[in-house]
Amino acid sequence: MKINDIKELSIQINLNGLSFCILNRTLNTIEFLKTIPFEQKTTPVEVLNHLKAELSSNTAFSEDFNAVLVIHQNELATLVPEELYNVEHKADYLKFNSKILRNDFITEDDISINKSVNVYVPYVNINNYIFDTFGEFVYKHSSSILIDSHLQNIETKDEPIVYLNINKSTVEVLVIEKNKLQLFNVFEYHSKEDFIYYILFVFEQLKLDVETTTIELSGKVEKNDDLYTVLFTYVRHVNFVEKKHKFSISNNIDRRYLHKHFLILNSF
Repeated sequence: MKINDIKELSIQINLNGLSFCILNRTLNTIEFLKTIPFEQKTTPVEVLNHLKAELSSNTAFSEDFNAVLVIHQNELATLVPEELYNVEHKADYLKFNSKILRNDFITEDDISINKSVNVYVPYVNINNYIFDTFGEFVYKHSSSILIDSHLQNIETKDEPIVYLNINKSTVEVLVIEKNKLQLFNVFEYHSKEDFIYYILFVFEQLKLDVETTTIELSGKVEKNDDLYTVLFTYVRHVNFVEKKHKFSISNNIDRRYLHKHFLILNSF
């Protein structure tokens, strides 16, 4: 590394695991990409312990970063149209579809591409630690990145497309039609039957045709695993999301499974 290389770090926080990505802006290359899955869903306190252990033991994080981003990935978020949003009612928006506690800190991301505000609960203990470790940083909710990325990069198509970003026990669902977001939701699943129930429920509610509507997959899914197989049983067109990035990927990173890292790769 040259002494003046510009580097950016993204950290994805989920109660089921952690992901890390380093972009060397000087070389325009992703030079570090790592995921640490947990055996079972844990607590924000335990996640912080895992995060501290990784950041202190891996020399990749001992450098100075020009920018640090923390991505909070949880189901504690809701979208509000910009024109209806009132900052005084943050908790009211969230409590309709999320279980929030009286002392939860609530914040928001502006998603300018579709004139909406994403209201959510970040992991405050993680934010405090990142600030103590790296100084000033930015944080966002995972759904803000997913929505912005898919709307920025979609080809102009009239027919709807269903995007699924699959995690260990949740799936983020976006439906985009004519370059507009029709639906965003997060469903928690415990079996492939739960999983397909929610996806087919979305198809039914939006009157989507399983014979013609395409599903684009990212996240924790591989061809012919249980989730892929059950999707393909009911929906004719199932693909893995393909995206041309504005940066290159280092040779030491396995390029075959970049769809698994879709969220963090689109955070830069």
